[in-house]
Amino acid sequence: MAQRLKSTSATTDTGGPTVLVVEDDETVRRALGNLFQSVGLEVQLFGSAPDMLQTKLPATASCLVLDVRLPGLSGLDFQTELAKADIHIPIIFMSGHGDIPMTVRAMKGGAVDFLTKPFRDQDMLDAVTVAIERDRKRREAGKVVANLQTHFETLTPREREILALVSSGLMNKQVAAELGLAEITVKIHRGHIMKKMGAKSLADLVMKAETLGIRRTKL
Repeated sequence: MAQRLKSTSATTDTGGPTVLVVEDDETVRRALGNLFQSVGLEVQLFGSAPDMLQTKLPATASCLVLDVRLPGLSGLDFQTELAKADIHIPIIFMSGHGDIPMTVRAMKGGAVDFLTKPFRDQDMLDAVTVAIERDRKRREAGKVVANLQTHFETLTPREREILALVSSGLMNKQVAAELGLAEITVKIHRGHIMKKMGAKSLADLVMKAETLGIRRTKL
């Protein structure tokens, strides 16, 4: 299942924020579709988890409204499979038979909310608003990291070594001693690193390194 999810996780361009609904009850499914469309949201409706797997995920901020009890793969198991496939779309669970263990498992798995049927329309809309905003922030953060990674890949192997040492708090003299270089050479490399990484200051450079998870390695 996880392998298939990966192959179908490519994004497609859509308009605004999108809500994906997986619910086997057609009446409930259509009612939710009408509710979300009434507030200007894009909607994709599915009767089961496998049905959803036949489509590509939206390229815009989105969330998944997922019924717990589904034919075949349950909502909770689907949540687990999505996580294994590194798909992090925010999930709002709904169930007519929710219990505490079920709710705890869902929330520990990262769900935004767990609504018990029948729920108020406003409660669902509030949960969707939170979920879409969470996904929007995740996407923005992902773009920042991707941009930094692109800059990082322009660094030479030596510049990457120096970046790791500088971001760990070492001064130019200490970096030079660690690598067996002249201090002036380290200063020149550091200038190139600052430019390539688009860093405005040492603090900015360190923050960028931290974002990328760059750590000093033992020499």
